[in-house]
Amino acid sequence: MKIASWNVNSLKVRLPHLQQWLGEAQPDILALQETKLTDDKFPVDEIAAMGYRSVFSGQKTYNGVAILAREQPADTVTDIDGLDDPQRRILAATVGDVRVVNLYVVNGKALGDEKYAYKLHWLSKVRDFLANEMARHPKLVVLGDFNICRDDRDVYDPVGWGEDIFCSPPERAALQSMLDLGLHDSFRLFTEDAGHFSWWDYRQAAFRRNMGLRIDLILISDALKSVATSSIIDKAPRKWEQPSDHAPVALELNL
Repeated sequence: MKIASWNVNSLKVRLPHLQQWLGEAQPDILALQETKLTDDKFPVDEIAAMGYRSVFSGQKTYNGVAILAREQPADTVTDIDGLDDPQRRILAATVGDVRVVNLYVVNGKALGDEKYAYKLHWLSKVRDFLANEMARHPKLVVLGDFNICRDDRDVYDPVGWGEDIFCSPPERAALQSMLDLGLHDSFRLFTEDAGHFSWWDYRQAAFRRNMGLRIDLILISDALKSVATSSIIDKAPRKWEQPSDHAPVALELNL
């Protein structure tokens, strides 16, 4: 089974890229973030033509999450206790016997900003939700755009970036609290070295110069860790014309 995640930064703009990548990569499950589409505009038919069923939770212009799968996702959740949030950032669904939680984590804007405080509150409530999900679903995948660099290996210039947004100790501690539930950063099961990124700014030739961040993650439970065979960042779509600023990340499981 191949499970992937991709912040497409507008599905309307990037639909041809999505269709091309689905055809080439052939994931069984794909979580999307920043679809930026209301639900009535979601390209259900186009995605079905590629062999995928879809569930989604969207809004106009901003945010939006979706899960595409070879079989119909079930038992969807779009809102969780303790979060009165109109922004569409959370989507959980069950595919077969695998529970998938797709997250588009709050950006936070800047240290000290009210959006930063809300990011920490949001992460705390999501962590509580994940604790309940883990109790109910041994085969759990939590994936998406986390807008947090787990450690300095995930930052192109950790000295220059310092403890700024995405790298501040409270953000990293919030991510670690999710991992402490019994989740594992799948990419780090296979690759320990620094310099592997999933996001690059459009400016300053950042992609060509590999000035990036690793903020797109696939976290897996113990039951899936034991059957994980690879976890990669697929940089190829970032080289396409008018790309998303994120690359897809993918996990292979021997299921």
